Amino acid sequence: MTARILDGNALAQRLRADFKTRAEALAARGTRPGLAVILVGEDPASQVYVRNKVNACAQAGFHSVRISYPPDVEPQVVFDKLAELNADPAIHGILVQLPLPKHFDSDAVLKAIAPAKDVDGFHAENVGALMQGHPRFIPCTPYGVMKFFADAGIDLRGKEAVVLGRSNIVGKPMAMLLLQASATVTVCHSQTRDLAFHTRRADILVAALGKARFVTADMVKPGAVVIDVGINRLPDGKLCGDVDFAGVSEVASAITPVPGGVGPMTITMLLANTLEAAEREAG
Repeated sequence: MTARILDGNALAQRLRADFKTRAEALAARGTRPGLAVILVGEDPASQVYVRNKVNACAQAGFHSVRISYPPDVEPQVVFDKLAELNADPAIHGILVQLPLPKHFDSDAVLKAIAPAKDVDGFHAENVGALMQGHPRFIPCTPYGVMKFFADAGIDLRGKEAVVLGRSNIVGKPMAMLLLQASATVTVCHSQTRDLAFHTRRADILVAALGKARFVTADMVKPGAVVIDVGINRLPDGKLCGDVDFAGVSEVASAITPVPGGVGPMTITMLLANTLEAAEREAG
């Protein structure tokens, strides 16, 4: 068996074309979707992520603002800026690039973003709405994964779904979305005993561990759909996921590559959330 490749670049391109059309229609009514991104510090990976988000906004016809601070900035400066952005009618989405420097309380920063502009979906109010099955915003990476399932016509009802990782950003919201799609969900983590026992019975396997090529072919049920959320840099500089792509591709029925899989969809769904916030604001 050779797995079908779930191409994140192609799906993202199709979705972004639709977003651009919707953004143009909204602008014709006097509202241009606006996203503000705050970056604290000089982390190279964060700088790349922020640059990609700002560029994606420009390509989709959105208004975007990038606000950068040195790593030693006083937290109150950032809180004051968030209050200003919360009140700015031209800004529909706000995100603070994580991780923040150690002298910041990340939870407090996320709570300072107005829930109606929290396009990352990390505010406690939005997390609660997702738990209740009525999300205002879905965290971008799990949202992108669900788009893969919908686009590929993968019916999740009654399927055994296993999520590797329990982070607030991916693992927990991913489990909630799969549960709401009527899958039977198991969440595995660093304390799970006999991890392979769980992965081998998964019809749907989502890997979000942050361990390079951790999931091997012998851990995967033949015919499973495998979603690789991980992104890891190898000693030679190349990128790879949490899944041994070459081996697992011979066992799975469908798989996302790294790069070119979930990554492009994460930023795409950030655009989706920002656009949806602007459409709500415009009525």
